[in-house]
Amino acid sequence: MRGLTERLYKAGILLQLLAFVLGLAFTQAAFAAEPGSLAAIKAAGKIRIAVFADKPPFGYLDESGKNVGFDLVIARRVVKDLFGREDAVEWVLLEPANRVEYLEANKVDIVFANFTVTKARAEKVDFALPYMKVALGVVSPDRNVIRDIKDLRGKKLIVIKGTTAETYFAEKHPEVELLKFDEISEAFQALTDGRGAGLSNDNTFLFAWANTNKGYTVGVPSLGSLDTIAPAVRKGNKELLAWLNGEIRNLGKEKFIHKAYAEALAPYYGNSVDPEDLVIEGGEFR
Repeated sequence: MRGLTERLYKAGILLQLLAFVLGLAFTQAAFAAEPGSLAAIKAAGKIRIAVFADKPPFGYLDESGKNVGFDLVIARRVVKDLFGREDAVEWVLLEPANRVEYLEANKVDIVFANFTVTKARAEKVDFALPYMKVALGVVSPDRNVIRDIKDLRGKKLIVIKGTTAETYFAEKHPEVELLKFDEISEAFQALTDGRGAGLSNDNTFLFAWANTNKGYTVGVPSLGSLDTIAPAVRKGNKELLAWLNGEIRNLGKEKFIHKAYAEALAPYYGNSVDPEDLVIEGGEFR
């Protein structure tokens, strides 16, 4: 009996030692991995994804405080396919002007925040394959609808800092006076308060906002070039970028972006928008 006890004791010590060695190796692997890399994310057991908190129907908080919206439907599927469960994620809330900064500072792993692909941004972050088409628009009160840039002469146009609308008007129409805000909610409050003649942002967002806010019209439905919306990772994070691109291609095989549209956008757009005018499947922009 004594010999058996000693053998069991020694076996227990060996198991503890093995567990310690394996744990140490796991910890060392986590520290050795490049911050924000796919290996580091898997070692951490969760991924940090940046989203909006006040931009329905793309990214916002519902009445219970849950992060919901079109971007979130896609992001949750990405998390599930990476870890096998949807809750292995830390949602990081940000404003439009912070999207590049948060990636550069390694505060997040992926930005899923209605991020329009531009040449200037692509110099600072790496965009994955797109999932949506977008152009700029201008929304204004029904009592004085802005239907042309000329209608803004002598008036103020509201824009949100860090958006393509701010860049477009600053470069293409410097004669238009811009009233700038950091937060999306602040900008729309300024519009409803009458502090500006109109507000410019992504037309996809403005269509949804006007449909749920009576008394406003997207009088300029398309402005500038037709661009794309895509998730982004930190510049040079090739491994995570490659995985994300593969994921977007795979989602295209099952028309998942159309499913996300039906769940999160159709209730806002109804029959006023053709999904084919907005949705990009498999990252193939035509």
